[in-house]
Amino acid sequence: MVNLLKKIPSPKNFWRQIKQTMDTSAPLVWFFVLNVILVWFKTFVNYHMNFNLGAEGATQQFLLFLNPLPTAIIFLSIALYFRGALSYWIAILFNFIQSLWLFANILYYREFSDFLSMGILSSGSSTGNNLGKSIAAIIHWSDYMIFIDLIILIGLVVFKQLTIDRKGVQKKFAILTTILGVVLMLVDFGIASTDRTGLLTRSFDNNYIVKYLGLNEYAVFNAVQTYNQTESRKRAKPADLAKIKQFVATQKKPDNIQYYGTQKGKNIFMIHLESFQQFLIDYKVDGREVTPNLNKFYHDQNTLSFDNFYHQVGQGKTSDAEMMQENSLYGLSTGSAMVKYGTNNTFESLPAILNQRGYTTAAFHGDVASFWNRDNTYKSFGYDYFFSKSYYPNANKPSFNVGYGLKDKIFLQDSARYLEQLPQPFYAKLLTVTNHYPYELDKENIDFPATTTGDKTVDGYVQTAHYLDQSFGELTDYLKKAGLYDNSVFVLYGDHYGISENHQPAIAQLLGKDKLTNYDLAQFQKVPFMIHANGLKGGVDHTYGGEIDMLPTLLDVMGVPDDDMTMFGQDMLSPKYEGVVPFRDGDWVTPTYMKYNNQYFNTKTGEQVTLASDAALKKMATETQDYVNKVLEYSDSVITGDLLRFDKSRPDFHTVNKKDFDYKRSVGLAKLKAAQQTNPSSILAKNKNKSTTDLYKTDAPEVNDTSSLDDSNSQTNESTK
Repeated sequence: MVNLLKKIPSPKNFWRQIKQTMDTSAPLVWFFVLNVILVWFKTFVNYHMNFNLGAEGATQQFLLFLNPLPTAIIFLSIALYFRGALSYWIAILFNFIQSLWLFANILYYREFSDFLSMGILSSGSSTGNNLGKSIAAIIHWSDYMIFIDLIILIGLVVFKQLTIDRKGVQKKFAILTTILGVVLMLVDFGIASTDRTGLLTRSFDNNYIVKYLGLNEYAVFNAVQTYNQTESRKRAKPADLAKIKQFVATQKKPDNIQYYGTQKGKNIFMIHLESFQQFLIDYKVDGREVTPNLNKFYHDQNTLSFDNFYHQVGQGKTSDAEMMQENSLYGLSTGSAMVKYGTNNTFESLPAILNQRGYTTAAFHGDVASFWNRDNTYKSFGYDYFFSKSYYPNANKPSFNVGYGLKDKIFLQDSARYLEQLPQPFYAKLLTVTNHYPYELDKENIDFPATTTGDKTVDGYVQTAHYLDQSFGELTDYLKKAGLYDNSVFVLYGDHYGISENHQPAIAQLLGKDKLTNYDLAQFQKVPFMIHANGLKGGVDHTYGGEIDMLPTLLDVMGVPDDDMTMFGQDMLSPKYEGVVPFRDGDWVTPTYMKYNNQYFNTKTGEQVTLASDAALKKMATETQDYVNKVLEYSDSVITGDLLRFDKSRPDFHTVNKKDFDYKRSVGLAKLKAAQQTNPSSILAKNKNKSTTDLYKTDAPEVNDTSSLDDSNSQTNESTK
């Protein structure tokens, strides 16, 4: 043993041997090989440590091992075409580029369970500031380990610990090395295509692309995909829409005569519950209800509550939820549709539909107007008003804000001054933001115990959810006192998950499970959907549905015909509704079976099933997958091709003219003031121009500040003069 230990070289001698080999035998080639190994190693390790790619079986594991190599060889081989110190610096540069891309995706994936896309990167102007806050909260010191090899390599070159190869290598060798990378890429693609047919044409899940082809290849695929989406508008023609409308017509379901038109002409409050998941309903911590106000509302005899309702968002997250809620169109497979297409596309949106039926339409959001490109998209949707950050007197006070805008209690209280001025009937969408990652509140606003999973991100979630619940309770109390509650329909929905799948140990503790399955994770994608109105026959409805179905379901109770509309959702109240719920990545849920993360389960029992053992199940799964792929593809075509500009089939709907809308504060306030004379149907006008905002009571500690109340009152007076 002693002799064996003597044969093991010391680190100093070990480095001397490596250096001697590199110095005497093609130094540049060895430096290239070293960089390839380092890039491959850190990519492969992080595949397992930071991504949930779901590699199963020897083939997928082999591809996971292989796929970091081709692009590493191709990119780094560029250095071989140069000589001297420049070749070394080029190798380091391409190592850095690949490392930076890996680093950025680790951070993004940690919270969003997806990979960065060109669409997300290009939307930086509208999301960058707030996204930066989220990223800062999830970064780990260990993430910087990705760059350690670069620091070492730079040090070796700068301090001349490596012999610089002045001659370089023969160009033939450089070319053959690049070809080797291309050949390995083709081999990878060939094996991947055999294991998963139609990988690049039918897959909606970015995890598949990375698992089979690699993180760098995914970037290229995504760039091509984004380019094709951009070009699709130029190629689009009326016949494309005709084909889709023919398909949509076959999916229409008859209205429910028990509900149709029962709430016609009432005001509509669309309340967006940020990051709110269904499991929070009736959930308790230390014996206390997290959301007592929402629980009571959920179980009210006049509330239709759906307990098998799923979010269906992709990379656009909240903006995807809005796209579905307003249009019954899915978000895109990459990036945000509102950011990329909201400015110029033609839509048949709920605000425009209601506006053309005599409604005043308004959106409320306590952050900058440009976030998710809302200031432009809402014009395309046909909103009369958009009350964003500039309309709120407290919006610029740091203590009044958290994360993505005004705290909900302050936001909703300050919104009352505009709600009371809206001519009736109106449609008002209120976007809450406090219950947003990283789920942090100042101590003065916390009066609820955190959970004790040990996961910092997760444990604060119930506290911000409780705060949102209190805010909702304060709003409804005011609306009842002001006379707006009884003649209104309330629609509440959760936009997307609050806790991502990357927090599985904590999720298991919240759900009281020892270990999570993909079935459990699928159930965790449920979000609330409620419709409430006086006289509405309520109850907890077990129908399976998703956000794409919100618009046709609401139109049913409001008595608005939708026969000629291009919607990909269906009326959940229809007696013929079947309950197929597509997810944006191509998975799905039905009342009998579901597919999630490439596994199949019995929807009722959670038992995993295999297609090979049941011919009837395999047939059902194939037919469902074909349907899901088709609706996602057709919805994408409508958005990327701007196909609704060709729609001339709706005599009761005219295309929105974006020039009719201006959301500047001065314009909005003047418009509201004029409306009190031209259409004196608002609560303020009916109250003889006496404000009702003093009826709004909140326990928000910030409003106890006398100076803030003075600011608030001054703007109330200005907006109601």
